Amino acid sequence: MISVQCNSSRLLKLKFGLLALVIAGSAAAQTPYPEKPIHLVLGFPPGNTPDTVARLLGQKLTETWGKPVVIDNVTGAGGSIAADRVAKAAPDGYTLGLLGQSQLAINPSLYKLAYDPEKDFAPVSPVAISPTVLAVHNAVPAKSIKELVALAKAQPGGLTFASAGSGSATHIAAELLKSAANLDLRHIPYKGAGAAVTDLLGGRVTMMFSSTANILPLVREGKLRALAVTSLKRSSVVPELPTIAESGYAGFDFSNWYGVLAPAKTPITIIRQIHLESAKALALADVRVKFAALGLEGIGNSPEEFAAAIKIEIAKWAKVIKDAGIKAD
Repeated sequence: MISVQCNSSRLLKLKFGLLALVIAGSAAAQTPYPEKPIHLVLGFPPGNTPDTVARLLGQKLTETWGKPVVIDNVTGAGGSIAADRVAKAAPDGYTLGLLGQSQLAINPSLYKLAYDPEKDFAPVSPVAISPTVLAVHNAVPAKSIKELVALAKAQPGGLTFASAGSGSATHIAAELLKSAANLDLRHIPYKGAGAAVTDLLGGRVTMMFSSTANILPLVREGKLRALAVTSLKRSSVVPELPTIAESGYAGFDFSNWYGVLAPAKTPITIIRQIHLESAKALALADVRVKFAALGLEGIGNSPEEFAAAIKIEIAKWAKVIKDAGIKAD
C-alpha cells in the first residue's frame, strides 16, 4: 500500500532534494521531450481511486508540457494485462504505466506473469500511498486491536474477515495480521471490494481491511467502526487512528501505493524529466488537497529509491504469501 522503501517510513515521505531536482532538470533540458501525446496505462476501471490519481497527474503534466496525457484503462488479470502492455511498449517515454502494489509486488508470487517486475520496467516515481484501515461491524465488542486480538483468541476460528478475493491486497493485509498476532480467523473472499463491504455493513462478516477511500466515509457516518491503520506511522488523513504497529505489533506495515513506470531501456534523460515534472505536480497545494480527500498522501522519491523499494516489496510479500499458503482465485 508503498511500503515502497528500504526504510518503510523514510522513503514514503513527500520530500524533494534540491540537488536531485537541479540534476534532473539539467538532464531533461537536453531532451526534446515530449513531442506528441503520452499514454498513461493503468489496470483499473474509470472512476476508482487509481483512475482519479492518473487523471489528476495527467492533467498537471498536460498543462506543463502542452501535450496531452491520455489515460488508457486496461483492466483484467488483477492489473497484469496493463503492466504487460507497458513492459512491451517502445522505450521512448510515450507509453507509461501507473502501476500499483498488486501488479509489481504481490502478483509475481501468485501468477505466472508475462513480465518481470524488476527487469522489464524503468521506475520513474512513486506517486501516492494510502494506508489500509481495519474496520469492524458495530456489533463487534472490540474497540481496539488489543481487544480484537483477545476476542479472536477466545473463539478460535469464530471471527471472519472479508476480502476482495483470494490474493487481493485486502486478503494479504489480513494474513499479515494473522501471522503477527498468531490468530485463527476465517477468510471470506468476495468478487470485489464492493460486495465485501456490503456484507460487512450487514454484519455477515466480522471485519475487513480496506482502503481509506472505501471505508472512511462509512466510518464517519457511524456505520462501521475503525480500529487502526496499517501504515508504520499514523496517517495524516486519519491521525486519530492508532497504527497496528503501535498497538503491540512493531514493524507491521501495509499500504496501497501507485507509481509511474516506463518500459525498461527508456533513456535516463526522459526518466529524469518525467520524474521532475511529476514531483512538481505532487507538491502543488491543490493536488495535495485532492489526494487528502481520497485518503491519499503524495510521494515523489527518486527513480533509484523507487526501484530499491519495489525489490524489497517483492521479497516481503513473497514470504507472507508463501507462509500463509495463499493461492489466487
